[in-house]
Amino acid sequence: MYLARFSYDVLPANRQDALGFIRREVEAARREGLNARLLVPLTRGQGGAALQFEVELTSLDQLEGIRHRGGSPAEETGDWMRAFSEILLAPPAVEILRVD
Repeated sequence: MYLARFSYDVLPANRQDALGFIRREVEAARREGLNARLLVPLTRGQGGAALQFEVELTSLDQLEGIRHRGGSPAEETGDWMRAFSEILLAPPAVEILRVD
C-alpha cells in the first residue's frame, strides 16, 4: 500500500476556500472506494504546508487519476483546478510513501 500526500500552502484569508476544494478531493476519492482524509497541521515548521490531502493507494497507477479527477465531471475539472491554483502560494508538494 502507498500513501500519497499533497501539501498546500495558502494565505489565511483563503483557508476556507482551500478547505472546500480539498474536501471535494476527499469526497471524490471516497466515492471511488479509496481511504482519503484532509489533514490540518496544528503546528508547522518554517515553510510548512497549511493544509494536506492524503489518500491510500493500492497501486501507484492510481496516482494519475487522483490528480485529474478533482471531484467533479471531466468538463468541470479544469475550472476546479484553475480556481484552486489561483489561491495557492506555490504548487502543491507531493509526497509518495510506501507503507511497510
